[in-house]
Amino acid sequence: MGIDLNSDPGEGFGQWTLGDDDALLDLVTSANIACGFHAGDPTVLRRTCEAAAERGVVIGAQVGYRDRAGFGRRFIDMDPHDLTNDVLYQIGALEAFARVTGTGVSYVKPHGALYNTIVHHEAPGCRGRRRRTAI
Repeated sequence: MGIDLNSDPGEGFGQWTLGDDDALLDLVTSANIACGFHAGDPTVLRRTCEAAAERGVVIGAQVGYRDRAGFGRRFIDMDPHDLTNDVLYQIGALEAFARVTGTGVSYVKPHGALYNTIVHHEAPGCRGRRRRTAI
């Protein structure tokens, strides 16, 4: 039996870094890479994908709300179609950088408030039955 040890790299932005992604990627088997809305930028995404691919680390898309100032930890009440588009956009961006490195995105892991929304938020107009917000 194997254990999947994962982490959340790629959360820097421009000159600002958060953590030691290279050292972290030496230890994990999968990485929830920030996709640019709560953290990360195109250069950080590419660099993190390259480092993960070099080490054989599985790449996952860590998607979040457009909340860079709040690091994706604030709920944003938005139209479900717009939220779906934001999530698809983030996955697509990370997939493009992963493909350049010869790999791809293997899974999606919501970040912060979006994760909590999926668990707790009920879609409007669903009286009498529970329906989760779909992504």
